[in-house]
Amino acid sequence: MKRKLSEFNFDLPKSLLATRPSVDRDECKLMVVNRDLGSIEHKKFKDITEYFKDGDGIVLNNTKVFPARLYGRKEKTGAKIEVFLLRELNKENLLWDVLVDPARKIRIGNKLYFGKDFNLVAEVIDNTTSRGRTLRFLYDGDYDTFRGMLEKLGETPLPKYIKRKPDEADKDRYQTVYSKHEGAVAAPTAGLHFSKNLIKKLEIIGVKLPEVTLHVGLGSFKPVDVEDLSKHKMDSEQIIIPQNSVEIINNIKNKKQKICAVGTTVMRTLESSVTTKNELKEFDGWTNLFIYPPFKFNIADAMITNFHTPKSCLLMMVCAFGGFELIMEAYQEAIKKKYNFFSYGDAMLII
Repeated sequence: MKRKLSEFNFDLPKSLLATRPSVDRDECKLMVVNRDLGSIEHKKFKDITEYFKDGDGIVLNNTKVFPARLYGRKEKTGAKIEVFLLRELNKENLLWDVLVDPARKIRIGNKLYFGKDFNLVAEVIDNTTSRGRTLRFLYDGDYDTFRGMLEKLGETPLPKYIKRKPDEADKDRYQTVYSKHEGAVAAPTAGLHFSKNLIKKLEIIGVKLPEVTLHVGLGSFKPVDVEDLSKHKMDSEQIIIPQNSVEIINNIKNKKQKICAVGTTVMRTLESSVTTKNELKEFDGWTNLFIYPPFKFNIADAMITNFHTPKSCLLMMVCAFGGFELIMEAYQEAIKKKYNFFSYGDAMLII
């Protein structure tokens, strides 16, 4: 049955939008939704070890968040401009795809100055991209030094709903403990609940932990503004599925053991590269796959995810996997039990 945008709306108290992480990563609340039984259980995240056995697989997204939010000044007027780095377009020419705020004040040819001594300068060279602007950084030094400056000047890109400045704790907690490959402008939040200790416990059980990469862009959070979901277009995001992970995942699948996707990013990655035999295949490229009900899933048969906001494409994917009625019932239960929602929120395991 085809679903419409309005069906994914619900009343979410603002008090349930988590603005800070739980004290310990794996001590957050965990709701366990069993699709076969139609049941809902309440646990702690560290209890996920109860649901996996030797030979099962939990697939992780090893992307790493970079400090993507910069604050600069516009030439002549000195107006404060926020620049959000989306992705690097050209390493040699220091070209970046960015969002700027306020956008109305920026024109082609404008120069922006960053840092206390204004020692980093960028020029706007295009304002016609689908996402915002193209900047060329005007820097004569070597590339590693330039990236070091971006790291130093940039802020942890907390979501806009968190109305506070990021602090030192956010540098660590808005990053998974297994992050490796820099390229995300938002964290794959379902993975934030894994502590190093919990990962060690899973490894001792014999659970396989293959890794894939999806560099999270803002497309995952782009509002859906069409009632007919088939007309919504996702922004493309870069994904990498290495051959060694393909072999591990297909081997688990062939043995009919459990494969769990950690987050919507992993689920999208896995479903973006499937053979005609419903097996995973190696891939390095881009995906704009939009998953909403009804959808046939080919790889994972379990999923860990956070609680998402009304009408979001993330909620739609979770409903496609868990079943619309059951997930919407679970969300009402989460509100009743005061689960925390969104990026720093609590978790759900769907089995």
